[in-house]
Amino acid sequence: MRILAYGVAGWLILAGAFGMVRSRNLIHVAVCLSVCQSGTYVLLLAIGYQWNAPAPVFSPGSPVRLPVADPVVQSLTFTDIVVSATVTALLLALAIQIHKTHRTLNPDDLQSLKG
Repeated sequence: MRILAYGVAGWLILAGAFGMVRSRNLIHVAVCLSVCQSGTYVLLLAIGYQWNAPAPVFSPGSPVRLPVADPVVQSLTFTDIVVSATVTALLLALAIQIHKTHRTLNPDDLQSLKG
């Protein structure tokens, strides 16, 4: 199961990166970046997953006999989701402003932005 999760994570990252490279629309670039970041969620969860591991909730005085799931990986994944939503919102807002100013979403048509 673990190899499958790594394969899915790699496929999502590569598919998102390929979409960003081939895109001719700024909104499509933002969506492809979201797909790429979804691959990082799967990768983080695949790294931190343990078979039959309970949640790390203990009562006082209870002995720890089983390996427990690492909550740090889950919190990193949640942080990654929040950052992804913020980055996507920022990129879509920039695409709207570029469309208002230049009347195009094609990066090749943005002549005034070239150095």
